[in-house]
Amino acid sequence: MSTLPLAAKVYNPIQLEWLQKYISRKILKGLKIKIENIQANKNGWVQLDISGEDVKAAKNFLNVKIGLRPTNLNLIKKFSTLNGYIKTTNKNKVQVDVGIEKPYTIDAVIPLNQLQAQLTDGRKLALQKIVELYGLCQNMPLTLKIQSFNQKKGFLEASLTEKQLNLYKKWTKTILDKLIIIGATTNEVKQAIKKAKCTRDIIEIETLKLFEHAATCKLGTDAAGIIPKIGKHLKNANLTTFIPQKILNLLGTAILINEN
Repeated sequence: MSTLPLAAKVYNPIQLEWLQKYISRKILKGLKIKIENIQANKNGWVQLDISGEDVKAAKNFLNVKIGLRPTNLNLIKKFSTLNGYIKTTNKNKVQVDVGIEKPYTIDAVIPLNQLQAQLTDGRKLALQKIVELYGLCQNMPLTLKIQSFNQKKGFLEASLTEKQLNLYKKWTKTILDKLIIIGATTNEVKQAIKKAKCTRDIIEIETLKLFEHAATCKLGTDAAGIIPKIGKHLKNANLTTFIPQKILNLLGTAILINEN
């Protein structure tokens, strides 16, 4: 039997049940494996035990489709790339839960000066302004590059990966508002948009992780304006916005070619 810690979170027991079915029926369909157990820890990180002839293949499929996470600090090196979820945004830093549990729980931290270098073309904007510009809400998934381990303060210092920066650049270039939805399946998002009669306002739903999505609004649609309409059909989800025009108005097009 193999224990596989997934690089994904759930927010409630129903989502854990959904995930087990999704893995069995979609990702590992046709493989000779059995899911012995699937569970989430207190922070929502998912772990499953599998057995059978095709365990190795199953591990590869899960790594590609969902991602596997290192749970031990000893496996983390300088410039390691980790998937994480925003925990807090305060005190001049963004704190990110990266799922490390051994020998103790440790988070990654992106300091304000790093965020300024990567997201604001070096301009000394306040953290709250950066949070507002980029929709950096709790449980927003991020990919990080580890820069160092601050043993004295007990955290990993990190920066955003090129993959993450390129995603923001791509979003900004479209000049289209995005509605960030945290804590729902793709089908739940689609049904909420339909029930809210906003299907003409949304042109694409981009899946960031299993329960985190970015819905692209059509030109002229105000993402903030449709939050109340869609949000009432997603009672357990959190919604925020990514507004490219605000970024361009404040930072100009230089942010699209910044290589930091």
